[in-house]
Amino acid sequence: MTTEEFKKHAHEFVDWMAEYFESVEEYPVKAQVKPGEIYRKLQAEAPGEPESMEQIFDDFKQYILPGMTHWQSPNFFAYFPANNSYPSVLAEMLTATLGAQCMIWETSPAAAELEERVMNWLKQMLGLPGSFEGVIQDTASTASLTALITARERASGMQINKRGFSANEKYRIYCSMETHSSIEKAVKIAGLGSNSLVKIAVDKDFRMNPGLLEKAIIEDIDNGYNPLSVIATLGTTGTTAIDPLEKIADISSRYKLWLHVDAALAGSALLLPEFRWMIKGIEGVDSFVFNPHKWLFTNFDCSAYFVKDPGLLIKSLEILPEYLKTKSRGKVNDYRDWGIPLGRRFRALKLWFVIRNFGVSGLQEKLRSHLRLTAKLQKMINESGDFEIMAPVPLNTICFRYHPAGEDNPELLDSLNEKLLQDINDSGKAYFTHTRLNGSFVIRFVIGQTNVSEKHVINAWNLIQGTIKRFN
Repeated sequence: MTTEEFKKHAHEFVDWMAEYFESVEEYPVKAQVKPGEIYRKLQAEAPGEPESMEQIFDDFKQYILPGMTHWQSPNFFAYFPANNSYPSVLAEMLTATLGAQCMIWETSPAAAELEERVMNWLKQMLGLPGSFEGVIQDTASTASLTALITARERASGMQINKRGFSANEKYRIYCSMETHSSIEKAVKIAGLGSNSLVKIAVDKDFRMNPGLLEKAIIEDIDNGYNPLSVIATLGTTGTTAIDPLEKIADISSRYKLWLHVDAALAGSALLLPEFRWMIKGIEGVDSFVFNPHKWLFTNFDCSAYFVKDPGLLIKSLEILPEYLKTKSRGKVNDYRDWGIPLGRRFRALKLWFVIRNFGVSGLQEKLRSHLRLTAKLQKMINESGDFEIMAPVPLNTICFRYHPAGEDNPELLDSLNEKLLQDINDSGKAYFTHTRLNGSFVIRFVIGQTNVSEKHVINAWNLIQGTIKRFN
């Protein structure tokens, strides 16, 4: 491809991208294909000869697009937001063009120094302690794994990195029953073993119970175990429950445990001063992660990880082969020592673009608009009669179910709500997912897509009610 051909196709692609953003809500939100359908339509063998970009792009539109779920649709209310925005997409285009490998300062000084500056911006924007230092990871899953490895090495005096595990560590890690599954995965990958993970029961609001946490720690000490770490969650995956951080931090401090906070979704809400109550006790936290790629309008992947002791983090993860030795080492941040992979993308650029183009006030207004829509929907559900909210709504997620008057058979209620969810998702008009709370099947309505408006929320609620009418 020549430069002129590249320019021609690039302009065509940008035109298509702009049209996609304008029309994305017209697509079925959830891909309306069956397993294997896309695979069977694709060429069985790689082409031996070059193919034109026109043909490749036509095949993208014909074969790939119908198999995509449209996370950027304002009718997407499933899982969690995974948002982009115009400034973020523009920055990603520049990042792809530069094609930089940003593993150390020497390989792209601007990338390292921009990351340092942007992470300091975020720290101030969220109200985190000034003593924290930050780094951009790919996901909260990786950040949590990094936290557990650092906790492990602190407890072992860096010996597990050297000699591996013996049979005598008997470490214990504590989280709530509602903690994200990535914590259990991290425990396995870090070599701690899934049996070392103790899941603490939650209270009626699905928050970790601090009293039961301390009881479990004491019992483990009495039985010869070594408590290592506590994972607190701000905004659980199921209901966005907020664990009582101050009490958990006090317990973690008294027993000298590494306290890691997973605020993957909810961390963005800390831009709003009225939500800083969530981090009361943050001074007792060792590490903290949230995902701008969830609710801060920044393309996946971009996870902001903060630590109280970056020296300990670096000591736990650094390896220095000859080819990575530089004269700048020790004078700058070589971020490949701050995480699992050596290779690093230039993620700071899109975050810089987003913060500057929205401004803090613009980001705050977006978040507040989502929260206002959530409160409006919560009121409509409460006034509906045949629907009930199944969990507190501290942020932008409503867990609810259809519960017709006089029907209390749990199996039938589960079946009705499962059918309701499936019918709506099959329609392509909106997309929801579910969870189980106290054994009951409930539907999750998450309001956080970048461009969602009152119109989209009301249309989705009307769709739910209209679907129920067809059941009767």
